[in-house]
Amino acid sequence: MGFFTDTSICIGCKACEVACKEWNQVPDDGFVFRATSYDNTGSLGADTWRHVAFIEQPGRARDGREPGGPDGTGSAGSNGAGSNGAGSNGGFEDIEGWLMSSDVCKHCTHAACLDVCPTGALFRTEFDTVVVQADVCNGCGYCVPACPYGVIDRRERDGRAFKCTMCHDRQVGGLEPACAKACPTDSIQFGPLDELRARAAERLERLHADGRSEARLYGADPGDGVGGDGAFFLLLDEPEVYGLPPDPVVTTRDLPAMWGWAAGAALSMAGAVAISFLGRSR
Repeated sequence: MGFFTDTSICIGCKACEVACKEWNQVPDDGFVFRATSYDNTGSLGADTWRHVAFIEQPGRARDGREPGGPDGTGSAGSNGAGSNGAGSNGGFEDIEGWLMSSDVCKHCTHAACLDVCPTGALFRTEFDTVVVQADVCNGCGYCVPACPYGVIDRRERDGRAFKCTMCHDRQVGGLEPACAKACPTDSIQFGPLDELRARAAERLERLHADGRSEARLYGADPGDGVGGDGAFFLLLDEPEVYGLPPDPVVTTRDLPAMWGWAAGAALSMAGAVAISFLGRSR
């Protein structure tokens, strides 16, 4: 089971964030006013399992140039509302519009967090999702740098790791996750991954036919560096614009080779020590 998030119809209402917090009893984020964006939560973390990103797109100059330099280089375009000219900066409209995207744990097919967890707190469920058992987590933090998306975080109050569970308890009861249930535009869709990937491909084809050539799928390819994501996205710009790595890879992919080299080095050292003792005995 998985998520398909169609960012082209996300309206930034943050209903998914609220539903996630209410159902999973996730603590507040500290109510920090960043004064840099309408996005009040900022990023995913131990206390933010769903994060709706507001990505402001710079406006064009009144003479048609785009911001970015004297030659007007830059880019713009969004699925949000355009600027009404209420403010300007050096002849440029402040904001032309917004890209909006509800981000979440990707529930990787090859999950590095599972590889490094020493206590078994992280496990793969019967729905092929990845869940943290808070009562088993010892707060070591190994999973935090292992995640290629920077999703997992430790809660400051007790040091344990937390992230999206894809509402495992609701799935067990035959219900869809709270965020998908609350989404008013069906931007967040939940179901079997094969069905979601087919639906996403059809949606992408329609957008391309409508002239939205910049639209692309992210995390839907089972042949990518993490074996495909259990939560994938339709984006309207480059992944980096959304704060996503362009080519994610499972961070533990080299562990078998590293252990092999370590074992070889240990055997070589043991052999050298044995030869040394044999030489002395003679």
